[in-house]
Amino acid sequence: MTTLTKGDQAPDFKGVDQNGDPISLSDYKGKRLVLYFYPKDMTPGCTTQSCNLRDNYSILKEKGFEIVGVSADNEKKHQKFIDKYELPFKLIADTDKTVINDYGVWGLKKFMGREFDGIHRTTFVIGGDGTIEAIIPKVKTKIHAEQILEILGEN
Repeated sequence: MTTLTKGDQAPDFKGVDQNGDPISLSDYKGKRLVLYFYPKDMTPGCTTQSCNLRDNYSILKEKGFEIVGVSADNEKKHQKFIDKYELPFKLIADTDKTVINDYGVWGLKKFMGREFDGIHRTTFVIGGDGTIEAIIPKVKTKIHAEQILEILGEN
């Protein structure tokens, strides 16, 4: 799991979004960013989580948040995910797992008695100065937006 903690400087990620366009933390300087890591496009939990953020996007934007998702899926798969579920935010195609590893969310997981390496569903809220305001290691996919606002005392 991640060794980052609240108050740390967030790693300055650089990657590409669903269109193959460059995206980095510095693009969000002066803005609050919800950077959420999820295992895989089109899977039940990841779809529920992303759609919850979509459904609460206007509330989060009102509160001054930008949203960016990260998984190891490629640009094409991300674009299909965005199109199918009408997601209004960018997704980073971290196929080489650079951002995933920089944030420490890759590691051993257990599911149905099986152990494997994968992405730990984790959300980081990053302030406009690049400081981590909150880390949510136990994401509740059905109420993730509420969880973010509650943790920050913004609900």
